[in-house]
Amino acid sequence: MNEFTIKAESSGVRIDKFISDQFPQWSRSLIQQWIRDGHIVVNDKRTKSNYKVTVDDEIHITEPEPEPLDIKAEEMDLQIVYEDDDVIVVNKQRGMVVHPAPGHYEGTLVNGLMAHCHDLSGINGVMRPGIVHRIDKDTSGLLMVAKNDLAHESLVNQLKNKETKRRYLAIVTGVISHETGTVDAPIGRDEKDRQSMTVTEKNSKDAVTHFHVIERFKNHTLVACDLETGRTHQIRVHMKYIGFPIVGDPKYGPRKKQHLPIEGQALHAETIGFKHPRTNEQLTFHAPLPNDMEACLSELRKN
Repeated sequence: MNEFTIKAESSGVRIDKFISDQFPQWSRSLIQQWIRDGHIVVNDKRTKSNYKVTVDDEIHITEPEPEPLDIKAEEMDLQIVYEDDDVIVVNKQRGMVVHPAPGHYEGTLVNGLMAHCHDLSGINGVMRPGIVHRIDKDTSGLLMVAKNDLAHESLVNQLKNKETKRRYLAIVTGVISHETGTVDAPIGRDEKDRQSMTVTEKNSKDAVTHFHVIERFKNHTLVACDLETGRTHQIRVHMKYIGFPIVGDPKYGPRKKQHLPIEGQALHAETIGFKHPRTNEQLTFHAPLPNDMEACLSELRKN
């Protein structure tokens, strides 16, 4: 259960909007449905979506268990980097959705994992078995998956306590002159476009990205980005914010089309590191750049 006490700065905001700002992963329509079903109450009483919260209101959210869906196992050529009885590390291909959602009930990483093994953690429910964190559909790279609840809780706590290592490689538009940098800028839902995130002080969460330059080109830069936090679209939003949007990013990238051999953003989860949930051994894995990003770099080096 999630509980909130309304403070002065949130007074007067519609309850569905307030909750949407706190939990951007939930759609407004889903929140409104939960309000109608009584899963969200104010001061222990049912309410309506257009109710405007006031100071000291107590909001209680009981997230319902996802309805069982017949998510079918699908044989896929998954790139398994590591596997034991507790965890799997997968190198996800660009274009693959991580877990089923409306419009994507087949062809997801979860469908493939269900065919690969039958003992994924159930903590995240039937829609997201084993999924501890996610990377965007058009981002490639490493993802850690929990095979049981012990592993799931350990990996989630490591993420929460900033004990994991997550390094991404990105090709950005523009030449970054300094060698290293840190973007410390809070990220929240874009009020003008609810499908996008943005740097904002309003209803946002702290977000920190460290980066260093690997290689410079005429009009582009290859950078390594280390995540201190893991907000939705964090690297994509932060690089746009400092004026160096990621090549091929359909949402946050440069408006001018760049003729480089890649579909989707040039962003790859290259390194992941964590302590093994059972043995406490430090594990670190690396995944080479996908062929399309290598092709981009070859093209840039020619120029």
